[in-house]
Amino acid sequence: MTLKISRILHAGYVFECDGTLIAFDPIFENPFSRNCHAFPDVRFDHARIRGMKPDAVFISHFHDDHCSMESLDLLDRATPVYLYCLFDELFAMVRQLGFTNVQALAVDAPVRVGAFEVIPRKALDSDVDSMFHIRAAGLNVLNVVDSWMDPETLEQLKAYAPWDMVLWPFQTMREIDVIAPSRAGAPDPRAASVLPEEWPEQLRALAPRYVVPSSCQFVQEPWSWYNHALFPITYRQFAGEVEAWLPGASVVRLNPSVSFELTPHALTPATPLPWVLPVGEQDVDYDYRPDIAPPPTSEIARHFAALGDQQTAQVLDYCRTGLAEKYADMELPPDSYFATPCIWQLSVYDHAGKVHQFRYRIHGDAIAATGDGEAPTWHTEIPMAKLYAGLALGESLTSMYMRISGAPADADIVDDPLIRCLFNDAFGAYQAAQLRRLGRA
Repeated sequence: MTLKISRILHAGYVFECDGTLIAFDPIFENPFSRNCHAFPDVRFDHARIRGMKPDAVFISHFHDDHCSMESLDLLDRATPVYLYCLFDELFAMVRQLGFTNVQALAVDAPVRVGAFEVIPRKALDSDVDSMFHIRAAGLNVLNVVDSWMDPETLEQLKAYAPWDMVLWPFQTMREIDVIAPSRAGAPDPRAASVLPEEWPEQLRALAPRYVVPSSCQFVQEPWSWYNHALFPITYRQFAGEVEAWLPGASVVRLNPSVSFELTPHALTPATPLPWVLPVGEQDVDYDYRPDIAPPPTSEIARHFAALGDQQTAQVLDYCRTGLAEKYADMELPPDSYFATPCIWQLSVYDHAGKVHQFRYRIHGDAIAATGDGEAPTWHTEIPMAKLYAGLALGESLTSMYMRISGAPADADIVDDPLIRCLFNDAFGAYQAAQLRRLGRA
């Protein structure tokens, strides 16, 4: 008996064993999450996906690059869907899509599906993520998804070493550095590695036979400076360093559609997924440029199409009144930068690079529009098209090209008023927008 493992993209996999087929975090879209473009590039044969009959789908967490209503919409509604999520709203959304067997996952509680036993394991941020321990054909595979390893979980997982395969999240995204580039520290030329310092100890404890660089495989739009600033680790560097830490292990790259058969003795190529269609060169790598200068937001905004009159009015009305109303309804953390009086400036750039500026006086939970008499101490910039996408389409922060400057080094970037107003209580906004597009809202 063998275990076949195939890559969809990002954290998406298909596992097959003895006639049982299960999928993990399936995304059948390119781009996904609005502007995450598959890297390497692929297309999907949606007709073939609709004909696929998985025995179960497992979803590790609610982030839109792992749980997409438009991808799930392609699957048979009788497919059992197992979700790790602490929010009832997501289960309701999947049922609203028409799935009849939607179940919650619990840490360390095994789920048996045909030839498989899938055990959710505790991630470091257990309010959000889970990992998957997959057992089949006498093998143990650890799918870390894109979570960080919890120390107690690592001790628990040592008992299964040596692992047959570990799907390891190899990219450490620099979200804060691209949102607030003025705060980003210069790269240390003396640093031997950009890989997290805890990885060698963790991987040595697991002692895997095979390591797959996992949970990445996307870039932003072709013109985006993010493509050279967000992903600091290359496939080549990951393979070289991991194999140096683990002389007995092999690093195996699984591009989208690629399949392998795993046995206790070997890993051999297998027939690729027929409904994932590679486009162009596949063995591409990331081109990280630590000294890249970010373009002005006015230039970035020109890459997006003009909003309609109604959409523009929605954005400007939000900036004039809706944002302040939302902010006043929230409770500010007592240690926030905004707990002391300050002037905040929000600059919104349209498709022609024209700026609409709004200034607010903020003191704790109080916020009020103000004139130009006082210079702002905190600046937030954003393309108008992206602010609309955040308001109406549930777009996530990472892809919005928001730019923050003036924030002192000890201030928390996520205390930014626009970030708080868009995301503090916006659970499932992306999935809800998908349901509206699918006519399921």
